[in-house]
Amino acid sequence: MSLPVTDYDPYDFANRRHIGPSPAEMTEMLSALGLGSLEALIDETVPGSIRQADVLDWPSLSEHELLSKMRDLAKANPRMVSLIGQGYYGTVTPPAIQRNILENPAWYTAYTPYQPEIAQGRLEALLNYQTMVTDLTGLDVANASLLDEATAAAEAMTMAQRSAKAKSLRFFADEALHPQTLAVLRTRAEPLGIEVVSGRANEVPEGIFGAIFQYPGTYGELTDLTAPIEAVHAQGGLAIVATDLMALCVLKSPGEMGADMAVGSAQRFGVQMGYGGPHAAFFACRDALKRSMPGRIVGVSVDARGNRAYRLSLQTREQHIRREKATSNVCTAQALLAVMAGFYAVFHGPKGLRAIATRIHQRTARLAAALREAGATIVNDSFFDTLTVEVGIGQTAVLTAARENGILLRKVGNDRVGISVDETTTDEVLNRLLEVAFGRDAGLPAEAPEGVPEGLVRTSDYLAHPVFQMNRAESEMMRYMRRLSDRDLALDRAMIPLGSCTMKLNAAAEMMPITWPEFADVHPFAPKEVVAGYGAMLSDLEAKLCDITGYDAFSMQPNSGAQGEYAGLLTILAYHRANGDDQRRVCLIPVSAHGTNPASAQMAGMEVVVVKSTATGDIDLDDFAAKAKAAGDRLAACMITYPSTHGVFEETVRDVCRITHEHGGQVYLDGANMNALVGLVKPGEIGSDVSHLNLHKTFAIPHGGGGPGMGPIGVKAHLAPFLPGDPQAADGGAVSAAPFGSASILLISWAYILMMGGAGLTQATRVAILNANYIATRLKGAYPILFLGNRGRCAHECILDTRPFAAHGVTVDDIAKRLIDNGFHAPTMSWPVTGTLMVEPTESETKAELDRFVTALLAIRTEIEDVAQGRVEATASPLRHAPHTVEDLVGDWDRPYPREQGCFPPGSFRVDKYWPPVGRVDNVAGDRNLICTCPPLEDYAQAAE
Repeated sequence: MSLPVTDYDPYDFANRRHIGPSPAEMTEMLSALGLGSLEALIDETVPGSIRQADVLDWPSLSEHELLSKMRDLAKANPRMVSLIGQGYYGTVTPPAIQRNILENPAWYTAYTPYQPEIAQGRLEALLNYQTMVTDLTGLDVANASLLDEATAAAEAMTMAQRSAKAKSLRFFADEALHPQTLAVLRTRAEPLGIEVVSGRANEVPEGIFGAIFQYPGTYGELTDLTAPIEAVHAQGGLAIVATDLMALCVLKSPGEMGADMAVGSAQRFGVQMGYGGPHAAFFACRDALKRSMPGRIVGVSVDARGNRAYRLSLQTREQHIRREKATSNVCTAQALLAVMAGFYAVFHGPKGLRAIATRIHQRTARLAAALREAGATIVNDSFFDTLTVEVGIGQTAVLTAARENGILLRKVGNDRVGISVDETTTDEVLNRLLEVAFGRDAGLPAEAPEGVPEGLVRTSDYLAHPVFQMNRAESEMMRYMRRLSDRDLALDRAMIPLGSCTMKLNAAAEMMPITWPEFADVHPFAPKEVVAGYGAMLSDLEAKLCDITGYDAFSMQPNSGAQGEYAGLLTILAYHRANGDDQRRVCLIPVSAHGTNPASAQMAGMEVVVVKSTATGDIDLDDFAAKAKAAGDRLAACMITYPSTHGVFEETVRDVCRITHEHGGQVYLDGANMNALVGLVKPGEIGSDVSHLNLHKTFAIPHGGGGPGMGPIGVKAHLAPFLPGDPQAADGGAVSAAPFGSASILLISWAYILMMGGAGLTQATRVAILNANYIATRLKGAYPILFLGNRGRCAHECILDTRPFAAHGVTVDDIAKRLIDNGFHAPTMSWPVTGTLMVEPTESETKAELDRFVTALLAIRTEIEDVAQGRVEATASPLRHAPHTVEDLVGDWDRPYPREQGCFPPGSFRVDKYWPPVGRVDNVAGDRNLICTCPPLEDYAQAAE
């Protein structure tokens, strides 16, 4: 008997691992839509006039083939010891944190904690991070992270300009700033009319609104900034200190020197360099400035039973609400990395951190003594971990000798080298360096004079809260991490159907390589010859993204979608400037645009003109044409989203592009909805000039509870010369600190593209559209569906209108919280239309999960009808009491509906049910309490020390 032949491929990643519905399930779903094929659905959904002619045709790799390819690529990044410093340092990620946080989908697949009831674990972890930052910086309030140190510095500069008494447009930058920070400051300042002047820290000029100082300086020196800060304050300005958390474990804090703000990177708290990121930037300020601070702040509130609960505070500052009046366009934090950094502090505690910092300094001091004994001249008399050494005409020889022996040093000017010691640096490495680069055979001395001046030694305590005093046995740490993750709802538990956020599968195989040392331990300013593996990946990723989008070039530098928007607009403005069209500053933005769009345009110094929408949600083409004509030769750009924010393929997109070009403008197409385009439509072929791509959406980088993200921009050939420049050059137009942004997570998107293959990516788009239309069809009649296309189909997301229920006292918030009882994260609430739910299931969700979601929403609709018919008051219904907790289940029950209905509604799991740790959170109380305090003592095990 012969074995039967089968065409089933168990290693087909796209169709067996990434795409949720099976072929048989797709047939059932299409039948519900009244269609016979997937292609028929696409024909009804996507206008034929914009469909791409060619297909994406590169082959797919299985998971084991991908990992083998990644191993070969890793070998092209030879293992080197980096002593470059300049804001990036070697660090040890405790294995317990690597395995239980970074490699745990419960942490990396979570969404931003806008629904606080199902995000209490990561909110607590972020509160730990905020407390760590405030303690070490000596300031009152910190946010829950920003993108990188340079971005945080730029945000601090603009915050100072908004908040200072001095009404100048001059800003002072310490010449000891890291070069990449200064570059991003200059980029951010130019369109806002801010003049950045640079000089020595002790030579603060007159007529400034603020100043930023580096402490320790980029070349290693330590300066007491008390007097320079007083000089800034004397003229009504605000003082910012860019600093290093590890150094602050032994150095006097910025707050003790009078600083108003402190910024920096938490990278060396257990987060690998990763060729530039991702890393959590920190931002702290005095209490009086907290309401002007950009980014997200975790605050303390109470739930419906009066229990302590956490939430993101001051959420009305979020960009989708304030638009061009937002404090910033930064809607991407680095939550996952902030969580890691916070756990690093919990893992080590204050004694451990001080010990690590002290050993780094002592080893640096011993190196300094050895160099002096070898006859070298050290430029900086004081230091924490960095030495700048004069080597004269021998600079190339010293750098080459070190590199040939596996050590990378920093090139400083033409006659100096920088050497930065970190917690991974060993005596063996430094002895090798001394021998091969400086001719000293004796090695390091056993002891040496310290390099911290007496007045800068830290005497104040930090991390005194019990969470940082925990018993650091790994068993206790592991259990604490598990307790926090159990309080959250992430993709490893259930679908997160958020419109425009594309919460799709982040496959384990895609994630694995980012922790390999050949990728993780690479400095972003390492010489190109030692990062050939990264170079090959970046080159192929750019080529494939160009093929997917129809653009001619990409910049990988923007490390968030909002940063990509900003970079794209700066690219357009640079193009106009090169053509002598400096007057082009008007940006047309539809009223339905993403909230970050107008905020980005304002940051770029553009004049925002809002374009109306029609009743169907489309761009009002007549209004658009009239406003483009009115702008005339002042028109710089338009910003559109495609498919539209309303989840529809607008038929007039080519007309919008044509009108813009006729008036000399450029078309910026927001790539947030690229998940509905890949393989079907190329933005660069329908008239768009530039787009950012949310790689953390369409291309499978996980959200990490609110970051990391990447937002590279693709451009047509005429814009390519104006893409962001080298962040090490002061005038390079850089938007981020590292040349390729958060380069290590680009590996994830590359792996996703390789395993999906061209055909798999196209099929993913088709199924994303199928899943959204299946939900819309199943719910039609129970909920009004807004903004369907001309043929009654939505794109990859649909909008459920819950506004009619408000007449009965049922709010969109009630429905969102009730979905928690069903074990679901709510869809996007009240955006782009107030009182609606935007649903995006993505292609990764199975039919069973879609049906469970539909079951839940139909049951909720029945409960709404009970209220509408007067069978129960809205205030007494399970909708208003949602979400239900275990405390509700076991406590006294005086509600007019059964416990089972409240706690086990249709669609919820009974055995594996998710129980929210708190009831509905009081938002108003949360906004009143911004004190960054850790959870109370009783929440933790007894401290062992």
